[in-house]
Amino acid sequence: MSLPQPDSAARVLIDRVAEHLPREGRLGVAYSGGVDSATLLAIAEHVLGHERVLGITAISASFAARERAMARDTAALIGAAVIEVETHEEENEGYIANDVDRCYFCKDEMFEVIDSSVIEEYGLAAVAYGENADDAERVDRPGARAATEHGVLRPLADAGLTKSDVRQIARAFGLPVADKPAAPCLASRVPHGLEVNREKLAQIEALELTLYELGFSTSRVRHHERIARIELPVEEMARAMEPEIAARILESALAAGFTYATIDLKGIQSGAMTLAALNAKGKLNYVGAGTDQAGR
Repeated sequence: MSLPQPDSAARVLIDRVAEHLPREGRLGVAYSGGVDSATLLAIAEHVLGHERVLGITAISASFAARERAMARDTAALIGAAVIEVETHEEENEGYIANDVDRCYFCKDEMFEVIDSSVIEEYGLAAVAYGENADDAERVDRPGARAATEHGVLRPLADAGLTKSDVRQIARAFGLPVADKPAAPCLASRVPHGLEVNREKLAQIEALELTLYELGFSTSRVRHHERIARIELPVEEMARAMEPEIAARILESALAAGFTYATIDLKGIQSGAMTLAALNAKGKLNYVGAGTDQAGR
């Protein structure tokens, strides 16, 4: 299936990205199915052609099954070839410890697997991932260090494309994820300093799946041991308090292994846990949630 031809405004942005793609050889694109990686995959397919592009999806306990299915559907729409590789970051002590640099160990594992078992087998000349220019300005992105260490390209950021620019291109290509909210990995729901393990990730995934099935546009289930602290868009909180909806949420939380389920009145919070933890370490001056607040 071929994508629609982008409009003139999107083509200007795409041409900027094209300048940062390899001139020769096959490009591997680290692909999670989010709007950034999907748009990069679509741009690469559009500019380089099908034979020169390979999407690479890292599969682990922190990647929700629903996100994996959506990623496959989006790749099929793009028409790109995608392979899935298993990663085992949950076996790394640095990742398990869940300090503010947890994402570094995750990305390092993914790029190491790609380096060791994908590049040679599939004849890749380079590997790229979907960091955009807004991401590049953030201090809570330790995964970027791993990308640098492994020589991974970041064409969107290097071309100066913001998140808004990326979404514009995604709409021009007709991608279903064009307006998709950010969906960081399940491990981001565990407060820094508390161990990340498969059991916690499964609990989070089960309750978030229920919230999705109940029709909430997005959610975060923050794992505070026996307590599931649920973040929802502020405008959707009242619905969560409707008796039938509240009963379903509590039932799902108990079935997942939580003792209590709460709704956080602050709503969805992006990066608050990592920023607060960095602040506590004296790494930056961040005024916001306390150090026990949730992350992305």
